[in-house]
Amino acid sequence: MIDKIQTCCLSLLLLLGTTACSKKHDHHGKTPLVELDGQFLYREDLQAALPVGLTSDDSVLFASRFIRNWLEDILLYEQAKRNVPDKEAIEHRVANYRKALIVHDYQQALIAQRRSEEILEEEITAYYNEHLDLFKVEKPLIRGLFIKVPLKAQGLSNVRRWYKARTPEAVEQLEKYSLKSAVKYDYFYDRWLTVSEVAAMMPLPVDEADAYLKHHKQIELKDTAFCYCLDVSDYLPVGAQEPEELARPEAKSMLINLKQVQFFQQVKNDLYERAVQHGRVIYSESQQP
Repeated sequence: MIDKIQTCCLSLLLLLGTTACSKKHDHHGKTPLVELDGQFLYREDLQAALPVGLTSDDSVLFASRFIRNWLEDILLYEQAKRNVPDKEAIEHRVANYRKALIVHDYQQALIAQRRSEEILEEEITAYYNEHLDLFKVEKPLIRGLFIKVPLKAQGLSNVRRWYKARTPEAVEQLEKYSLKSAVKYDYFYDRWLTVSEVAAMMPLPVDEADAYLKHHKQIELKDTAFCYCLDVSDYLPVGAQEPEELARPEAKSMLINLKQVQFFQQVKNDLYERAVQHGRVIYSESQQP
């Protein structure tokens, strides 16, 4: 690859007739290819940009375009500097952007130092309870039990009876049965699934699933090969209060962000108070706080 770059660059140098690069200049070990008004493009820059796997001809073409773009960008920038009327406004925007970058990096460093600070479980619960209006169900949710059984499986009548019972004994029987005969078994009385997730397990159109599951708590569907049994113990429509166990990750994230905002505000307040105490802040009489 290096030989290819060298060959490519030599060809281009001969083609362009570049002589300015031969002037005395400290290139810090790099190999200059092109110079424009004291600015240099180096072979190492071209080498880093060259895509892998190009043929020799394609490499020469890429290098030619790369150098041409480099030159044109500099020339356009110089032309723009000479013709933009309000340079002061641009310098002001650049200064503001630089200040924002420095402050952002400093804030990230402060955050990294505070990552060891844990959010207590009780804090998350308290935040959730104090901001219930922030946590609403965005997709309909259900809890329940699902089992998918081949139509020709033995004991299908027992499955129909067990999945409706909801007793510990019936659930235990279903679990034992599922190990031998069920194609799919999902006990989710203790967790929430979206209606679309459950509908995907059954021959039930997703766009009709919400209305159907909202009004049917025990469902048995069939197709040519399987029997699908679903017991819905709980249903939450869109807009309902989101259960705490689902809201906890988002509540924790919100709490972390809130603490960071409070921390940064405290940092700024402390800096301000110290500056005032040391006489660095001087108000005119008309601007006394």
